[in-house]
Amino acid sequence: MITITNLQKKYKDIVVLDVETLEIPKSECFGLVGNNGAGKTTLFRIILDLVRATSGNVIIDGEDVSKSEDWKSKVGAYLDEHMLLSYLTADEYFETLRKIYGLSVEDLALHLAKFDELFNDEIRGKKKYLRDLSKGNFKKVGVAAAMMGNPQVVMLDEPFENLDPSSQNRLKKLILQEKELSQITFLISSHDLNHVTDICERIVLLEKGKVIKDLKDKSLMVGELNEYFGT
Repeated sequence: MITITNLQKKYKDIVVLDVETLEIPKSECFGLVGNNGAGKTTLFRIILDLVRATSGNVIIDGEDVSKSEDWKSKVGAYLDEHMLLSYLTADEYFETLRKIYGLSVEDLALHLAKFDELFNDEIRGKKKYLRDLSKGNFKKVGVAAAMMGNPQVVMLDEPFENLDPSSQNRLKKLILQEKELSQITFLISSHDLNHVTDICERIVLLEKGKVIKDLKDKSLMVGELNEYFGT
């Protein structure tokens, strides 16, 4: 589904990302972890063609992201608050996306119904602008938006941050359901080792822009990560 080859990002003479090769197959729940400055967000932004790589390439479903636009309809993402139209209410924002994606009113209703438990009656039907929502509720809108339009790949940066414990568990349940039912490939970057090891069958550990561990054995993940992070 996603193939990364000889990917490097430099700022002047400083290499911030250097990934020789990485393949992420369809319907995998892929976790990306590392300390601040490890290169997680840079990698996500290059995959989404928000930042151009210095060298190398990212291929999504056979298309080079830096040379084509066609892959964009296959990918949904929520990285930060700047990706949302904060001057709209949640309902206005979802309606705007419905029109962009060419969804019917019924399609939108079916999609948002999946998030009823996560939204907890705090988001839809309210008159608050997105910018006035709590950080947690703002993030819930972003996650729901990322999954609209039947994407094949969904990328989420720190999806559990600012969510209360109940919402974190509801989101984990939702991600696992969507992966199973819709065969979505999830890429999840997180500092929360407990949640990412719960839902991801594979975790890549970045250090100073390089892949230093590619963990695929769930029975060993927690121990190896705790040893690395000293927890």
